[in-house]
Amino acid sequence: MRKLGLKLGLSGEATQIVTEQETAAKLGSGLVDAYSTPSLVSLMENASVAAIEGFMSDGQTTVGVEVSVRHLAPTPVGMHVKALAVLEGIRGNRLKFKVEAWDEKERIGEGLHTRVIIDIPRFSRRLQEKASAVHNRPNGGAKGYSNVHKRL
Repeated sequence: MRKLGLKLGLSGEATQIVTEQETAAKLGSGLVDAYSTPSLVSLMENASVAAIEGFMSDGQTTVGVEVSVRHLAPTPVGMHVKALAVLEGIRGNRLKFKVEAWDEKERIGEGLHTRVIIDIPRFSRRLQEKASAVHNRPNGGAKGYSNVHKRL
């Protein structure tokens, strides 16, 4: 069960200095040497985690399950960026956050992020079962992936 105190309005922040490692060109999400959208989303997720830090019971954590973000402006390497997440919805084990981010000059992103409260031992068992299926293949690899790809 959730610890008492998980309530609407909880907020968290995450900050970083943009390095070459977070650029679109380095991550392969584009060709420019500017802060990448995947890095922006990660920072927003970190802010969401910070908002509820200390509110999960032992054996629980949250995982991100949905992201809807607009990347509004570019940010160069060397600039500080900050994300803010505010808990705006609680429905069962689903937590919905409003997220925003700024660099030193302007707002660079906004959106919504949903996280789900999970039981760590159960999650770990399911993950291990899936990993075992891969490791037990004669040649390893992505057997069955081509069938999934065909369905897409």
